[in-house]
Amino acid sequence: MSFLRALVSFPDSPKNGRAPHGSPILVHATAEETGGTIGMWENFIPPGKGPTPHTHTRETEVFRVIEGTFRFWCGNDVIEGGAGTVVTLPPHVPHHWLNIGDTTGRMMGIATPGGAERLFLELAALENPTPADIARIEQSLGITSH
Repeated sequence: MSFLRALVSFPDSPKNGRAPHGSPILVHATAEETGGTIGMWENFIPPGKGPTPHTHTRETEVFRVIEGTFRFWCGNDVIEGGAGTVVTLPPHVPHHWLNIGDTTGRMMGIATPGGAERLFLELAALENPTPADIARIEQSLGITSH
């Protein structure tokens, strides 16, 4: 599929997804919609939550903190930042992040090339995803949990 027209996600139109740790995700753009170029989503993360350490074998991820305070780990680096902080995470380097604030945080996430956002949509389609379900979907997307 080619990507030749504007893709718009209005406030009432994003696709509902779910993070492996259970928090809601709104998917704004998928690889299927953008000719594979990007995936884009918005995370709503409760205090103390975030993904387990993992490695992407295909994508670079970019996160922009909209609300809250987060700690990011990327290889041996540890970064903390609040609203306005942008963190770019390379492929093939273990990473994860955590909401270290005391309120629900919000981040915009982008992956290039797209595809990783399928994890959130596939998890939302399952009533009660198990760790085995999560591992199976991650493996199909080239993501390895540690």
